[in-house]
Amino acid sequence: MKKVVLLFSAICMIALSSCKEDATNAVDDTKVAAAAVRDQAASKFPVIQFNKSEHDFGEIINGTPVETVFTYKNTGESPLVITDVKSSCGCTIPKDWSREPLAPGEEGKFTVKFNGKGNNKISKAITVTANTEKGREVVKISAFIKPDPNAPAKATPLSPVIK
Repeated sequence: MKKVVLLFSAICMIALSSCKEDATNAVDDTKVAAAAVRDQAASKFPVIQFNKSEHDFGEIINGTPVETVFTYKNTGESPLVITDVKSSCGCTIPKDWSREPLAPGEEGKFTVKFNGKGNNKISKAITVTANTEKGREVVKISAFIKPDPNAPAKATPLSPVIK
């Protein structure tokens, strides 16, 4: 058993020492410099800056659809690409954002439609997925929804008759 372990150790030593010389010679300084430039450029993310992070529609009557426009600017050093814009529920629909890369300094916009249904104070989040450092940015809409004065009154359950 000692001979097998000794033989295995000798083979490993030979294999490891022979690879050492080849690895040292394989390093190319021009490739290392090119990789450093590439890595430095990859660390420059686009930055999305919104004109507002939240829009308040104020008081609206239940069922009244409303919409707003969020504008944004690429304040970073590389092109901004928005891959998706989603809302937290189906009653809020973001649309019309550019799927084309936005160069540094350029502006874009998207529209958010809210169907206006609900009760009291509501708040909805819209998530913008982009190639920024965080990967996701969030803007919000809010409103206070008042009951529709023209809506038919809801029937109230009858109270039980006590005998």
